[in-house]
Amino acid sequence: MVSPPPTYLANDGQKGRLASLDGLRFVAALMVVLFHFVATGRDAWGEAPDALFPVLHLIASYGWLGVELFFVISGFVICMSAWGRSLGDFFVSRASRLYPAYWLAVIVTTVALRLFESPEPVPTIRAALLNLTMLQDAVRAPRVDSVYWTLWIELCFYLLFALVVWRGVTYRRVVTFCLLWTVASVFALYADNPVVNLFLNPRYSSYFIGGVAIYLMTRFGQNLLLWGIVGVSLLRAQYDITEQITAMGGFAGRELSWPVVAALITAFFLLVAAIGLGWLPTVRWRWLTFAGALTYPLYLTHKLGLMPIVAWRDSVDPWLLLGAVTVGTLVVAWLVHRFVERPLMPLLRRLLKKSFVDLRAAAGTGSAAAAEAGAGPGGAAAAPVRTPPADPNPGRTAAAVGPGTGERPMVTVSGRPAVARTVPDQGWQPRDRAPRPAAAGVDRRRDP
Repeated sequence: MVSPPPTYLANDGQKGRLASLDGLRFVAALMVVLFHFVATGRDAWGEAPDALFPVLHLIASYGWLGVELFFVISGFVICMSAWGRSLGDFFVSRASRLYPAYWLAVIVTTVALRLFESPEPVPTIRAALLNLTMLQDAVRAPRVDSVYWTLWIELCFYLLFALVVWRGVTYRRVVTFCLLWTVASVFALYADNPVVNLFLNPRYSSYFIGGVAIYLMTRFGQNLLLWGIVGVSLLRAQYDITEQITAMGGFAGRELSWPVVAALITAFFLLVAAIGLGWLPTVRWRWLTFAGALTYPLYLTHKLGLMPIVAWRDSVDPWLLLGAVTVGTLVVAWLVHRFVERPLMPLLRRLLKKSFVDLRAAAGTGSAAAAEAGAGPGGAAAAPVRTPPADPNPGRTAAAVGPGTGERPMVTVSGRPAVARTVPDQGWQPRDRAPRPAAAGVDRRRDP
């Protein structure tokens, strides 16, 4: 006997938990900001940042892990938001969320890099235009801002999860998705196929899969299978991060500790699980939702803050300059959210929805036109033209069949000739069959 899938658990504290996740996303964004301003800002500050900010530099050197925290939260949130949606609704939701702020960030960053001194490379116009599509990594084009690399990772996750949305999001399908992506990621690491790696993202898939499994526990309850998926994802993440530890330590100019990184990754998984499963007190602070709204524009635009650091590093105290630039990036993020995201996201959502409505209408019109093309004058399907058989008795006269009447001679059971009811001549017809008895209430004149 096959047991039914787990049933949905009502979640009265969902709003509070979402607010907590918003706050956690904001913390992840600040980690990335500090990593770029303090840990890797040698070119911006003109000297080693660890000499300017000894203790903060040590902490900020692990700030790059904020991206991994983003990915765990994204797996949780995307699975939650896709539930019960069609593929079109899922596409509209993701596109309207990602592109408005991103388009502005690409344009402003391109202009700023051409006008002001910055440690970042100046993009070409051709590369900047391609960046507007968010497909620069897919075609190996230069990024306007180095932080955009994570956007392709997110897009690939959306594309893969769209397969589940297309079929309809259910517990079993999402679990199957997690298992298949885990297995495929393991084999992709050894396949060394750039196309496979481009879409499966084996180095980062474990974070998304862990977040998705945590949401399933939030929605349907905990079980050994889901905890097993989370555990395998966590262990994979701790192992696969080794190469990044070396690379990021090189950027920060210090040796990073694997135990510290492993502990932080474990904390990320546990924090998201604790929030989703209600292990922590429900938080309904409105400022957390506001902070969460600033996360995406802050991530996209924060490296613009390197320009004022370059301009004022010789005349302003480093701590004061760091604080001012950090506050300034938050203000810029709020401006982008208030005057770009809030008006343009609903507008883009409406336009995309209308486009899908028009697409469905066009598809329906095309189907109707195709049906009419194969129909007769009355709208019914035209009967195939049949060639009448050769007359076995060519000596018959026209009078034998009633000239101009369409009558054909019929013979009764007794052998006497009888005249059939006069009907318009319809050419050759199949041989006469005995009429079927009419069912009660059926008009035999309409029976084929």
